[in-house]
Amino acid sequence: MTLKQTLQSDLNQAMKSRDKVTAGTLRMTIAAVKTAEVSGDTAKELTDDETLKVITKEAKKRREAADAYDAANRPELAEQERAELVVLEKYLPAQLSDAELDQMVAEAVAESGATNMGGMGNVMKILQPKIAGRADGGKIAAAVKRALS
Repeated sequence: MTLKQTLQSDLNQAMKSRDKVTAGTLRMTIAAVKTAEVSGDTAKELTDDETLKVITKEAKKRREAADAYDAANRPELAEQERAELVVLEKYLPAQLSDAELDQMVAEAVAESGATNMGGMGNVMKILQPKIAGRADGGKIAAAVKRALS
């Protein structure tokens, strides 16, 4: 079963159990996947990796929206975004701990031979395929900056 099929199956279950948060979140996510499928020159079926990227992007939107609502003193809306984020996190790979991320960054710095911030791009090129969805891009960049400073 593909990831997209899993999302659809879970949506059906959420609708049957009348779980409004899960159903709404999965509807929006499936819509984002379908939009990604038809964007570009030709329509195509997304692979599981491409679907995972869409889910990761949706999760990032929820995180950023929750932070914005917190800053605007709207805790009820921030809580809604976090509830949707919890639903999406079920489909994402396990997130790296800070220690695991620092270890991977140290290995990538050694592999690239970078000694200063000028080598950050090379380190990021090595890290991105290895981490793919298991850590936020901002968190990765911050770890690389710490390692190269």
